Amino acid sequence: MNEQHYCGIDHDKDGGLTHLGRIVIDAWLFGILPETETCQGWSSSQMQNLYEKVHAAWEDSAHLPSRLPPELQQRHSFLYEQRILIAKRSGWNTELGDDD
Repeated sequence: MNEQHYCGIDHDKDGGLTHLGRIVIDAWLFGILPETETCQGWSSSQMQNLYEKVHAAWEDSAHLPSRLPPELQQRHSFLYEQRILIAKRSGWNTELGDDD
């Protein structure tokens, strides 16, 4: 059985606003990864390890952006606003369908 590899946030659907893409964005937020690291080609186990680090980083703020320190709140807003713009430019539709 072949292990799957992550396509990288820049090649992910919806501008990277997927479960794995948000892990990468949050890793940038907390300084776990530099913003130049897109995780392209990362294995499932590497992504799982990254998820665990990101999850631990969120614990102090109860996983809520509103409970982040002000400088991290601003950085969070900036990073996600960038990704939302990228997603919209690539045709991301924010409307919920009947099955959503």
